[in-house]
Amino acid sequence: MAEKKTAGSTKSKPAKSVNKDAQPKKTHSKSVAHGNKRKVLFVGSEAFPFAGTGGLGEVLGSLPRAINNSDDYEARVILPLYGSFPENRRKDLEFVCWTFVELSWRHQYCGLFRIKEGNTVFYFIDNEYYFKRSGLYGHGDDGERFAFFCRAVLELLPRLDFMPDVLHCNDWQTALVPIYYKLFYMYRDGYGGIKTVFTIHNIEYQGWYNRSIIEDVFGIPDREYGSLEHFGEINLMKAAIDYSDAVSTVSPTYAKEIMTMEYSHGLDGDLVRNAHKLRGILNGIDTDTYNPQTNPALYAHYNVTDKRGKAINKAGLQKQLWLPVRQDVPVIAMITRLASHKGLDIVKAALPELLSRDVQVIVLGTGDWEYEQYFTHMQEAYDGKMRALIEFNKDLSHKIYAGADMFLMPSRSEPCGLSQMMACRYGTIPIVRETGGLKDSIVDAYNGDFGNGYKFERYAADDLLNALNRAIGLYSHYHDKWEGLVDRAMRTDFGWNNSAKEYVKFYNELLG
Repeated sequence: MAEKKTAGSTKSKPAKSVNKDAQPKKTHSKSVAHGNKRKVLFVGSEAFPFAGTGGLGEVLGSLPRAINNSDDYEARVILPLYGSFPENRRKDLEFVCWTFVELSWRHQYCGLFRIKEGNTVFYFIDNEYYFKRSGLYGHGDDGERFAFFCRAVLELLPRLDFMPDVLHCNDWQTALVPIYYKLFYMYRDGYGGIKTVFTIHNIEYQGWYNRSIIEDVFGIPDREYGSLEHFGEINLMKAAIDYSDAVSTVSPTYAKEIMTMEYSHGLDGDLVRNAHKLRGILNGIDTDTYNPQTNPALYAHYNVTDKRGKAINKAGLQKQLWLPVRQDVPVIAMITRLASHKGLDIVKAALPELLSRDVQVIVLGTGDWEYEQYFTHMQEAYDGKMRALIEFNKDLSHKIYAGADMFLMPSRSEPCGLSQMMACRYGTIPIVRETGGLKDSIVDAYNGDFGNGYKFERYAADDLLNALNRAIGLYSHYHDKWEGLVDRAMRTDFGWNNSAKEYVKFYNELLG
């Protein structure tokens, strides 16, 4: 059992230092400060700026804030209190209460803290045994860790002074929330009428487990195995799709794609059966963080009406990476996880021909050893034209977004994608394959008179090269058209307000 923590401290205190009798009483009353607003509690395993590894953290750090700008809803977020919680923010944590959570035969301590970030309240579930570790994921007992988290969320609902109308769960780590709710909580006093939404951010990661742990780890009677079973094993995402009142995913095209064998990773039949409750809503980006007018990482600031700073950023990036400083040569960039589904096999096939032209190519990212070695080799072979930065470097990524001319995303699959939106924000033209959110967010420029990027449909190196040729041709020979394309890309509205409005409609339909 993990010891209890006081707010803002990493040190532990004995149980007797906390007055359990002084905990808030169970309540389902409305918050006076927020009138009769409907309440949404986002449940997730990460949320920026407190914990994050990628797109999920971006979403849960931004979408609730945008929903809180609406007149009818208040959104809050609950997530684990990881050991990596920012040290400079621990003093701001406010202790709420502590209790014990039953998980099968386990009797585990659970602390609850909260913090206000902008217009949004974030709750944190504390248990050092489960969450004070290096890294958010990848532990052998992740199933047990997140089962505890899901059970703790439901146990603590009456103590939040925020009984939600909607529990909005995200990815397999929170899949047990709608399952536990339907099995154990929906008929409890004060718990009735809550609707559950499950969002699929990436269908590849589903939470597969052997049947043998259903009772011992998840605390679910074996008689319920049939509702969790998929191809002879427990599949938490599959069960959450069935148990939830509504299912969403992160772009309209991805919602269609995951109902096919090619993209579903085995869940197409279940999603087709639940198609009536599936909705695809395109993610957004934090336009304050990704703002070329204010971003402190840039060499110079600029905006859509005065883009002179973009050339300064390009020159600064070329100098930093020891590339020839030339404005007439297009800089083509990739910031990506080095994995095959990101389209790197067709990039590998196309790169020698691309580098035979008057271009510069920059790749930033880490991942599969095969691709790390390949791009490092290509840098050595094409010194002065190619740079491979095998690292995770947030500061450098901002400089690349601002300093490059084109941004390449040839993904085999991409649920939503945020990088193409960030690139547009900086006036760097995306070149993307038509899949998932890439298809929904980018409009092809064709002859350069409209659109905000370039797209290709077939997953093949020659189609990728054709899209690159169109972009390079416009850049090299039609300066005015290129500037118009950059202007349209920068003016594309990828802020969260549009997504928030769609989610509010979604909740209204769900709640009636």
